[in-house]
Amino acid sequence: MSAVHPPSVERVLAAARPHVAAGTDPEALTAAARALVAEERAALAEGAAPRNAETLGGILVARLAAWTDPRASGLVPVLNATGVLLHTNLGRAAWPLAAIEAATLAAGSPVLLEMDRATGRRGPRSRLAEEHLVALTGAEDALVTVNTAAALALAVGLAGRRGVAVSRGELVEIGGGVRIPEIIRRAGARLVEVGTTNRTRAADFAEPLASGRVAVVLRVHSSNFRIEGFTEAPDPAELAALAHRHDAIVIDDVGSGAFLDTAVFGLAHEPMPAERIAAGADLVTFSGDKLLGGPQAGPIVGRAELIARLRRDPLARAVRPDKVTLAALAATLGIWRAGRARTEIPLWRQAGVSLAELDRRAAALVAALAAAGHAAEARPVRATVGGGSLPGETLPSVALAIGGRGANALATRLRAGDPAVVARVEEGALLADLRTIEPADDPRLLAALLAALRP
Repeated sequence: MSAVHPPSVERVLAAARPHVAAGTDPEALTAAARALVAEERAALAEGAAPRNAETLGGILVARLAAWTDPRASGLVPVLNATGVLLHTNLGRAAWPLAAIEAATLAAGSPVLLEMDRATGRRGPRSRLAEEHLVALTGAEDALVTVNTAAALALAVGLAGRRGVAVSRGELVEIGGGVRIPEIIRRAGARLVEVGTTNRTRAADFAEPLASGRVAVVLRVHSSNFRIEGFTEAPDPAELAALAHRHDAIVIDDVGSGAFLDTAVFGLAHEPMPAERIAAGADLVTFSGDKLLGGPQAGPIVGRAELIARLRRDPLARAVRPDKVTLAALAATLGIWRAGRARTEIPLWRQAGVSLAELDRRAAALVAALAAAGHAAEARPVRATVGGGSLPGETLPSVALAIGGRGANALATRLRAGDPAVVARVEEGALLADLRTIEPADDPRLLAALLAALRP
């Protein structure tokens, strides 16, 4: 029997051209048709049923449309029903509306990124975010990089070829295989370990500083883990005073970027950049997309002379953020400066929802599911902050619990739905935690559950 061949590229193109969007580049269209015909040839070799030119032409048109569909980026929007407020696998912090609008404006048009409006000459790169950081932290100056690892790598470079002293208990991995010793080594400096894993005192830094082996003292906050029991850490102010007596620079990485007292929400106190500046740190680095509640960024705040040196470092250009990030970060910081973070930043709005409100919403959803013939209950649970912030800390919450042997299959159907919902399964029940669902999304959550529960 003779081999089956796919339609020619020209026949597929002839079927597709009347339906292709105006302005489509002919070469790009031809390349896509050739790729589709090659796929058809391979499928036929595997025994697949042949398809005619009209069918392949329709597939080609649909493929071109999908490539330009903004919803087809691979970043599928989801409803986060996990109870993890900053879920790393779901992109951490949801941006406040003002940040989204600022980013959209910056992305959609030319902006005065590096131009002085008055003179028309080249000026500083979008200083608004840095001005907000100075006002919020009490630092002399600020610089924004693309993420915390970049901020730390740039700051540690101030040590040159000399030593960077770090407590053994703070030689951590900050995520993605990025480890503090490796950051120091790649910066060209030498790591000087002091103290022990569980107990380090300011006095442990005295000899390396007095000997001149150390140019930088680096403190790293244990954002994503916790050591309990027989522990001790040096007082930040005492350590800074000791380092300054030996002309060393103190860099304090506080990790999550808390700009409020997290204890107000019943959580452990998280160190704030302003506190560490007040305690004598020369530079403080932190994250933009965790407790700050904005886009991924790595702000550095501190002494003006040191920030100026970092700006001149060639690495600073390699780690600078784009205009969209700067716009979103400036808008987020503006919310903090205006005193509206607890109502306008999604993370803190969700953290502050009362149990009574969560109970009310859960009861309404349980009733709606019951009316459709599906059994569910409101169950008390514990939500977590996540995102490498406040390890072990939880908040009381309420979840919709749907039992049955098919809980895992239900979770799979929810992830595949529209809208996609990411929930968790515990003790044979699917749990949809309402603390991480915005109230306005309750109808969408209900619709997704009803669709997934449909036989």
